[in-house]
Amino acid sequence: MTGVLPTGVPGLDTVLGGGLEPGMVIMLSGAPGTGKTILAQQICFAAATAERRAVYYTTMSEPHAKLVSHLSAFDFFEPVALGSRVEYLHLGDLLRAAESGSLEPMVTEVVRKTVEESPAVVVLDSVKALRDFAEERLLRLAFYDLVSRLAHTDTVLVLAGEYWAPQTESFVEFALADGIVQLEYEAREPVDRRWMRVLKMRGRRHLSGKHTFTIDRGGLQVYPRTETILPVQGVQVTGRVASGTPRLDQLMGGGIGVGDATVVLGPSGIGKTIFGLSFVAEGLKRGETCLYVTFQDTAEQLIRMASSFGWDLNGPREEGRLNIHHVPIGQLDLDMLTHAIRTSLDTGQVSRVVIDSLAELAFAAREQARFPAYARSLTALVRAAGASLVVTSETTTLGPTVEPVGGLTFLFHNVLLLRYIEWDSKFARALGITKMRNSNHDKSLYKFDITNEGLIIQDKLEDITGVLGWSALHRMTEDDLADQ
Repeated sequence: MTGVLPTGVPGLDTVLGGGLEPGMVIMLSGAPGTGKTILAQQICFAAATAERRAVYYTTMSEPHAKLVSHLSAFDFFEPVALGSRVEYLHLGDLLRAAESGSLEPMVTEVVRKTVEESPAVVVLDSVKALRDFAEERLLRLAFYDLVSRLAHTDTVLVLAGEYWAPQTESFVEFALADGIVQLEYEAREPVDRRWMRVLKMRGRRHLSGKHTFTIDRGGLQVYPRTETILPVQGVQVTGRVASGTPRLDQLMGGGIGVGDATVVLGPSGIGKTIFGLSFVAEGLKRGETCLYVTFQDTAEQLIRMASSFGWDLNGPREEGRLNIHHVPIGQLDLDMLTHAIRTSLDTGQVSRVVIDSLAELAFAAREQARFPAYARSLTALVRAAGASLVVTSETTTLGPTVEPVGGLTFLFHNVLLLRYIEWDSKFARALGITKMRNSNHDKSLYKFDITNEGLIIQDKLEDITGVLGWSALHRMTEDDLADQ
């Protein structure tokens, strides 16, 4: 789209369906403290040039000196741009001098400067404050006048204000706007969340839903909602990849299918993380590039764990062939996680991805109703990049194995079940391949153990029943066999 003005906010142009079109009127609404002023100023500093400045009007908000002082904490702020490229003006005197509640002097001044100087962006902050100076009829006339007269320019008009959600449905400024961006601050434990929603965007296919955003030294960064980002045509891949457990590859008919999504189910301590590490170590041994996403163990802990089995992860990590992305549970956000994974996949070099684990991700995200659609989109994203995905997920330790996170195993090509069993009055481990899509595989159950070489598959479990938890585990008698 030619002539579009980028916002300068990472991820926001994607959510808007492009940047800002010349002549567009954008409403930034939300409660105090949601980030409207920072967003508006970030857009100004990104858009302003020596030829086309940005003009930032304040109505009855905080003094300019205070605004600039707050801006100094952000990387996008350039002190040398003040006055030359970004100009701050105060409309308070014009509003106080207005007779009979007329906003005409203010409108005339904004229109005059816009027509004469043709700035790239004009911001009014806070436009909600205008309602303190005029009754509804005069307020409507002022907004109609302002928007209609600026429509003949190619300046983007940004109106920021402290509006609550119901007001977007009745106030005239929202009816006149070409686009409405709602910002929210959501209190939740253990970490609060900021998100935005595009309520309206004329002539654009914007991304719907809540989009997480953060505010740090770089300003705002938006993380588009995962389900709204459709992956491009996937990379066509064929063949098999070694899992890192040779006997398992035999049982799977030659290994895991390239580009397959595999879930490894099992209770705590059964060996899921070790399996994930062996899968990555095998890829690194073959010269591949891998991504390991972890929510519990840090990168250093995983490297130490892998070294105890003779797998060197530190060397490939220093070489850039292994990215260990650790997200503490308290900081986990679904769309921020997807952004990190996409960033790695966009290099086009990652061939193996491990996510440890799905159950932790679902629990920590606190978005249970959304999670099935999110998980589907996440697996599709990895597959579209041609990478093979291994996901671990927690099950119950005792009793029947409950299918995790609402029964999402249908999303995966392969399902491996690891579980504890009682064997001759001792704890033992059992493994079974419960599903391989479009591929034949061994249907038997096998004992396995964890040694200093990793996960080692041992003998087939003969003549027993109850391994899947439907009944108590026991050796089958002659009567049981006869019943079959």
